[in-house]
Amino acid sequence: MLRRIIRRALRHGSELGLTEPFFYKLVDPLISVMGETADPVQRIRAFVTDTLKQEEERFAETLQQGLKHLEAAVATLSSRTIPGEVVFKLYDTYGFPVDLTADIAREQNLELDQAGFEKCMEEQRRRSRESGKFIDVSATFPGSPSTLSVGTDIVRATKFTGYNTLKDTGRIENLLQGNQVVTQLEAGQKGAVVLDQTPFYAESGGQVGDQGELVSDTGTFVVEDTQKQGNVHLHLGKVSRGKLQTGQPVSAQVENATRINTVRNHSATHLLHAALREVLGEHVTQKGSLVAPDRLRFDFSHPQPVSAEQLAQIEQLVNGKILENLETQIRKMPLDEALDSGAMSLFGEKYDEQVRVLNLGGDFSVELCGGTHVARSGDIGLFKFVAETGIAAGVRRVEAVTGTGALEWVEQMEAQQADLARLLKSNRGKLTAKLEQTLENTRRLEKELEQLKGKMASRAGAELSEQAEQVNGIAVLARNLDGADPKTLRDTVDQLKSKLGTAVIVLGTVKGDKVSLVAGVTKDSTDKVQAGDLVNYVAQQVGGKGGGRPDLAQAGGNNPSALPDALAGVSDWVRERVGDG
Repeated sequence: MLRRIIRRALRHGSELGLTEPFFYKLVDPLISVMGETADPVQRIRAFVTDTLKQEEERFAETLQQGLKHLEAAVATLSSRTIPGEVVFKLYDTYGFPVDLTADIAREQNLELDQAGFEKCMEEQRRRSRESGKFIDVSATFPGSPSTLSVGTDIVRATKFTGYNTLKDTGRIENLLQGNQVVTQLEAGQKGAVVLDQTPFYAESGGQVGDQGELVSDTGTFVVEDTQKQGNVHLHLGKVSRGKLQTGQPVSAQVENATRINTVRNHSATHLLHAALREVLGEHVTQKGSLVAPDRLRFDFSHPQPVSAEQLAQIEQLVNGKILENLETQIRKMPLDEALDSGAMSLFGEKYDEQVRVLNLGGDFSVELCGGTHVARSGDIGLFKFVAETGIAAGVRRVEAVTGTGALEWVEQMEAQQADLARLLKSNRGKLTAKLEQTLENTRRLEKELEQLKGKMASRAGAELSEQAEQVNGIAVLARNLDGADPKTLRDTVDQLKSKLGTAVIVLGTVKGDKVSLVAGVTKDSTDKVQAGDLVNYVAQQVGGKGGGRPDLAQAGGNNPSALPDALAGVSDWVRERVGDG
């Protein structure tokens, strides 16, 4: 009963003053976890507790990953400013808070390129707006209007006949080019055709618009897309032969294969939604979808990644309903009656008083839907997941293929498997064992390599320690280690600090046109010499800068030729600060 009351409150929100988007965001998950008989408070409490715990764990992981990437970025800086692109990548790709990046930068005497970051953010917002908005008809098809409010007499709704047929006849009510109504379109001209009735499905509910042809006695119009504005269907495309005129009868033929593949994906989307709720829980609600001929995409509320085991279970459920080959049932009934019967609807969506209720897989999926669908679940053929990702906090996205698309995917996987078998010199049946053996050998070799690097660092430390110069009781050493990486530099600095006792050390290495620097100062000398100041002194001479702790700091540069002179000046720089004694 509570669920029913809230549903109706959502429907009549404008009358009750409940039109704020926040209301829907608040009520949507509550409805999703409420059962008709279960205690809703207990279910909500458990759901919120689990979600908060997952968010805490996710944020801790985000910080750990972000710090690694920030450290790597700082090590290769060529100036004292962290580029806006780096800050944006940390924020956008790894979820690392900008204010935390700024705090860490201040600790290392670095700055953020705030203007560059804002530029990246604005570019991201632009891309988001473009990907999220409906097609601008006039921009995509210059011969079509982006709005019908051009003083025309287009007032009659287009009758859609495409639920039961892909071919029908209709009369041209209007022809549009640009923002103007015209009486004819000629060969090569782009535009929009409005018919009194059509079998072409107009993009709606995630399902893309149909393609095909409109043929009259005088010409042919190739339909590249079908859009809806109000209750009017716009057939968008261009005249490929002859001309079209207002008032002419036309034969409207939907492209058969494209519609069939789209229908398979649309029906599979409904089965997918039901399977997600059964496996993951009733908190799952649709947040967006795309139904195209080649694939389907489905966005839904869920606080964590869907595991491989869960994906396999969902896939099995969907394919199980496909194999049952149950007849699809579609009923038209009043909206209230449909909701009371348990049919699912999208909250915030506006529905007519008369709605289509779709039953797929028996009663496995019961939803309101105005799209086109298979006659029997077996017509979908095969369902296969191809991707699962997160697109926002608490929102996951899955992509899948069906029918011929699924068969093509299987063929591609078999081809890849054959390639792997060839590369690993194994047969397909033993691929897993062979790959595990190869990975184990790789891990063993990597471990041996790390041990060798450690021994090299230790040996280098022993040899280099003899080259240190004494400055007022402090061992000063500045050298270039050819072929070393930043980690080896850090390890060698630690070795030298242990061997030399009281010391100031700078080690550098060159890879391509990049210079990496690590400076180390033993703790008994940090009151006189700061590692961050020292590494910046050297870095500025090689076209860069960096920073870090008083006892350990890193930097980068882009002028390798200046490195020898920069290192040669370290002893004098230290002597200026501690004297000769």
